[in-house]
Amino acid sequence: MHRFPLKGHLPLFALFVLSSISALEASAQATIRGENGPRPSIRAGTLEGDLELDGLLREAAWAGAPLIDGLTMIEPVEGGQVTGATRIRILASPQYLVIGVEAQDPDPSGIVSTSKARDPHLRSEDYIKIVLDPFLDGRTGYIFAVNPGGARYDALVARRGEGEDPQWDAVWEAATARDAEGWSAEIRIPLQSLTFDSSLDRWGFNVERRMERLQEVSRWASPFRDAKIAQTIRAGYLTDLPRFDTGLGLTVRPAVVFGGEKEGEDGSWEGSFEPSLDVFQRLGQNVQAMATLNTDFAETEVDTRRTNLTRFPLFFPEKRTFFLEGSDIFDFGIGMSSHYHSDVVPFFSRRIGLYEGETVPLRAGGKVSGKVGNTNFGGLVTRTGKVGSLVPETTMGAFRVKQNVLEESTVGVLGTFGDPSGADGSYLVGMDATYQTSRFRGSKNFLVGAWGLVTDREGLEGDRTAFGAKIDYPNDTWDIALTYLRLGDGFDPAMGFVPRNGIHKISGGANFRDYTESVSWLRYAFYEFMPTVIWSLDGEWESYRVFTAPINWRMESGDRIEVNVNPEGERLEEPFTIADGVVIDPGSYHFTRYRLEWQMAAKRKVSGQLTWWFGDFYDGTLDQIQARVQIRPSELVIFDLSATRNIGDMKAGDFEQQVYSLRAMANISPDLQLTSFVQYDDESKKIGTNTRLRWTFSPLGELFVVYNYNVVDELDRWALDATQILVKVQYAVRW
Repeated sequence: MHRFPLKGHLPLFALFVLSSISALEASAQATIRGENGPRPSIRAGTLEGDLELDGLLREAAWAGAPLIDGLTMIEPVEGGQVTGATRIRILASPQYLVIGVEAQDPDPSGIVSTSKARDPHLRSEDYIKIVLDPFLDGRTGYIFAVNPGGARYDALVARRGEGEDPQWDAVWEAATARDAEGWSAEIRIPLQSLTFDSSLDRWGFNVERRMERLQEVSRWASPFRDAKIAQTIRAGYLTDLPRFDTGLGLTVRPAVVFGGEKEGEDGSWEGSFEPSLDVFQRLGQNVQAMATLNTDFAETEVDTRRTNLTRFPLFFPEKRTFFLEGSDIFDFGIGMSSHYHSDVVPFFSRRIGLYEGETVPLRAGGKVSGKVGNTNFGGLVTRTGKVGSLVPETTMGAFRVKQNVLEESTVGVLGTFGDPSGADGSYLVGMDATYQTSRFRGSKNFLVGAWGLVTDREGLEGDRTAFGAKIDYPNDTWDIALTYLRLGDGFDPAMGFVPRNGIHKISGGANFRDYTESVSWLRYAFYEFMPTVIWSLDGEWESYRVFTAPINWRMESGDRIEVNVNPEGERLEEPFTIADGVVIDPGSYHFTRYRLEWQMAAKRKVSGQLTWWFGDFYDGTLDQIQARVQIRPSELVIFDLSATRNIGDMKAGDFEQQVYSLRAMANISPDLQLTSFVQYDDESKKIGTNTRLRWTFSPLGELFVVYNYNVVDELDRWALDATQILVKVQYAVRW
C-alpha cells in the first residue's frame, strides 16, 4: 500500500499548526483596532423633479442634501490622514436612488483612469465604490462603482461578503466630470433594478475610494483592514428612505439576432434570424420572477484558452445573463472552491445549454428569486432543444432555500434535477450550515461551516455522497483556514462540476501580512503557507502539495515580487498523457516546483506580469513561462497581450505548448466600446478572433455586433475553419 511520505515535510506541517496557535494567541492579546461600534448613518435627501446626469453636482437638491464629509484611510496607514477629501450626498425619490460624489485630488494630473468599458478591473484605477444592503441582512447586497472616466462596474455581494460576482449586470447610469480640484460623479440607480424589503426605511450603505497612484484606499463605515467593503454587516445606514414605487414591476425585453455563418472554405453562407424574449415580473418588492423564450447568448465573450497540465478538467465561469440574475441565492457551502481551483460546484449552470463543447439551444426557462422574512429562495427550470443524435430535448432545473439565523449565519438546502444527456432519474440534494461572525474577539472575521450532498442518476454506481467542512479565520494580518472534503467514488452530479472524486482532501493555510515601517519602499510582506493532502477512500495517498511564499513583497509603488517553493507529489495508477505522444508511466512521483513572479503596478501606461515556474515535474523537468503586458496609451485604446509557453523534458519525450492572445479595446465612451480578442494555441493550431461592438444607446437598450473568424494551420497555409457575423438588438420596456 502506498502511504503519504510525511518524512521530510513534518517541519512544514508543524509550522502550520504552530502558526495557527500563535495567531489566535496574538489575537487574544493584541489591542483591537477598529472594533465594531455603532454604525454611522446618513440621511437621504429628497429628489423632486428631474436631475441632469452630467457628473456636476449643481442642482439645488444637492446643496440641501445631507453630507458624508470625508472618509478614513485604510491603506497605506490604517486611520491615517487622506490625501484628498471625499464628499458623498444621496438623493432619493420613489423611483430612483441618486448618489453624488466629489473626490478632491491635490494633483488631478495624476488621476489614474484608463477604462471605459463595462465591468473593468477597477482595482487598478481610481474609483468610487458604493455598497447597498436593501434587505439589511448583512449577508447580501449590491455593488456599484465608477472611475473618473465614467466606466461602470456592478456586482453582487458573494460568499457573504468574502467576494464579489462581477458577472451580474443591472440597468443604471453614471456620469463623471473633472476640474482643477479633482473629479466628481453622479450615479442614478432605478429601484426597478433592485429587489429590496419594502417595509424598511433604511438600508445598509457604505462607500470606498481608491487613489491608484498612491495605492491609497479610504472608507466610510468600518475603515479598518480586517473589514472588506463587500461585508454588508459592516456597512453604515442610509436612512429616511421614501416609500419606493416600482409601478407594476413588469419589464419586457424582446431581442432579435440575425446574421450568417460559414464553415470551411468550401462551405456556403447560411443566414439566421432568431427572435427571443425575456420577461421580468416583480412579485412584491422583494421577489422577482423571470421567463425567457428562445434565449440567445450571442453577445457573450468566448472563453479564454488555457493549457492544462493536470489530469483533471478546467473550470470556466458562467457569463450568460439569464443564469447570472439572482445567482447569489445559489451560493452553497464553504470550502468548496478557492482562487486557484474548484473541488465541488453542486450547481454549475454551464451544464445547461452546453454539452461536450457543443451549443444546445435553450428553448425556454423560468426563474424566481427573492427573500421573504429571513428566508432566501431561488428556483430555476429550463427546457433545452434536441441536437441531432447528441442530446434529446431535456428539462433541467435547480432550487435553493437559505435561512438566515443568528446575526450573520445561514442554514439551507440545494437541489437540482435533470441531466444534459437526457439520462433518467438524475438529481442532487444537499444541506449546508455556516456560522459566521465579524465580531470574533472584538472585530475579527471567523467562519465555520459544513455541508453534505447526495446525487444519483441512471447508470451511476458507487458511493454517491459528498461531505465537507471548513474553519476559517480570514483577516488581514492573519488568514488561517483548514478544510476537509470527502467525495464518494460515485459522486458525479449531472448538473455539477466535480473534477476529481473518490477522495479525502485536507487543505490548510496560515498566511501572515507584515506591514513593515522600517523599509520605506516596502508596503508589506505577505508570507504564505498552504499545504494540501489528497488520499483515496482506501487510504492510499494520491497527491500532496505544500505551497509556500517566503517572499511576496508589495512595494509602495504598487509593484510586486514573489518567490515560491512548492514540494509536490502525485501517484498515478494509470498512464497519464500530458501532451501529444508524451505519456507518464504509473508510479509515485515526488518533486519540487519553484516560481519567480514580477508584477508591475497597473497605474503605469505599460504594466504587466511575468511568471516563471520551473523545477522537476514527474519524471522530468518543466518550465512554464507566462507573460502579460497591458499597454494603455490613452483612455481610448488599451492593448492586453498574454503568452503562455510550457517546455517539458520528460522521460517519454520532450514537448512544448503555446498559447497567445491579444485583446484590443477601443473605449469610445462608457456606452460605446469595440473589443477584439485574438487567440492562438498550438494544440488546436487555430487562430480565433472574437470582435464585439457594444453600443448602449439607452439605459434600457443595447446593440451588439459580433464577428467571429477562425483559421487553422494546415502546414502549407492557413485555411478558413469557420466565420460568423451576428447582430443583436435588445430593448426593455418597463411598467
